[in-house]
Amino acid sequence: MTNEDHRPPKKRLKRPHFQNWRSAVSTILLIALAPLIALFISAFVLQSYQVDGQSMEPTLSHGDRLIVNKLPRTIARITGNDYTPKRGDIIIFNQSGVVFGFAGPKQLIKRVIGLPGERVIVKDGAISVINKEHPDGYNPDVAGDYKIAVQNTPGNVDVELKNDEVFVSGDNRANSEDSRYFGPVNERNIVGKLSIRLLPLDKPHRP
Repeated sequence: MTNEDHRPPKKRLKRPHFQNWRSAVSTILLIALAPLIALFISAFVLQSYQVDGQSMEPTLSHGDRLIVNKLPRTIARITGNDYTPKRGDIIIFNQSGVVFGFAGPKQLIKRVIGLPGERVIVKDGAISVINKEHPDGYNPDVAGDYKIAVQNTPGNVDVELKNDEVFVSGDNRANSEDSRYFGPVNERNIVGKLSIRLLPLDKPHRP
């Protein structure tokens, strides 16, 4: 055996200062990026909203806290397509003009009744949708497209929707300013669709 065999093993030098510095930088970056990540999610993926008014009662009530899904709309814009919701979807959209005495842009929440290319008629207290599948018209309120208890739909409307327009209405038809008053909603103005209801806890999460 040589003298080298009796030498103690070399110990690696620790670098506590370097590790502490790296940990501090990681923490600072995380704190700095957190608001940007939250902003990105709110702008393009999910966002919290609170219902203001009674136009969607009894489905949604004033003060209900909602989560709105923006991801389908975001993907449609990235791919250069229009975002078309389904009939019965509850959507958030931007509406300009005078709405309930408020002048200027305002975000509203309503239910999609008519889809692009369809004809929507409101007459004698009922809605009728005319399309290829129903050339004589049908009432989506009673056809099972969505669950809603409507007694009467006031108004006198006859409109043909363009290929990028939807017809929306509140579930509380007697107390809702919607497409019966301000006309169809262009798809580019849609913000997203209702995903779940967070509050109140005593109501179903998926209206």
